[in-house]
Amino acid sequence: MIRKIAAVTAIAGWAVLLLRLWLMVPEMGIAGGLWRFVGFFTILTNIAVAVVATAMAVGREGWLTSARVRLAMAVGIAFVGIAYWVLLASLWDPQGWVLVADVGLHTTQPLFFVATWFAARDGSLGVRDAAWAMAWPIGYCAYALARGAVDGWYAYWFLNPIEQGWPGALASIAGLSAAFFLLALLFVALDRRVRV
Repeated sequence: MIRKIAAVTAIAGWAVLLLRLWLMVPEMGIAGGLWRFVGFFTILTNIAVAVVATAMAVGREGWLTSARVRLAMAVGIAFVGIAYWVLLASLWDPQGWVLVADVGLHTTQPLFFVATWFAARDGSLGVRDAAWAMAWPIGYCAYALARGAVDGWYAYWFLNPIEQGWPGALASIAGLSAAFFLLALLFVALDRRVRV
């Protein structure tokens, strides 16, 4: 059953990622579209989730399908959905296929992968795993700031030190990191309920 849920998540994930890339390339060319595509936390997290879901669907055992990695990706993709609807959704009004991709990346995939994670949870997670999951958003922040320093483009206004100043950008990172950790602790608590 878990493999079937993971397969649905993987297929839907790869489809929506390909759709979003297909929509970006005509606007920016192949190189520019790909460079912009991999600049978003949303896209990178959806790619990682699709990879993990694919590994789960084919029954691959190992680090990629470990409880710790599944936790990091579940929290990451849930965070994508929450942060989008709280901070970003009101800033634009997508239409047509862009809307389809937008819903897939920010709503459908978070729901699908959290359901996949929930079905596969085993009660083995602890606070250290929640702390380990922080490597994903912190790593992205470092990457996003380095990219922005090179080409002047920042995927998200709250990570833009040009608009916010460094104190504002660092405060955003601290606040988002704290929220991510609290969400990870919630997922750990849900995982531990397996033991009850």
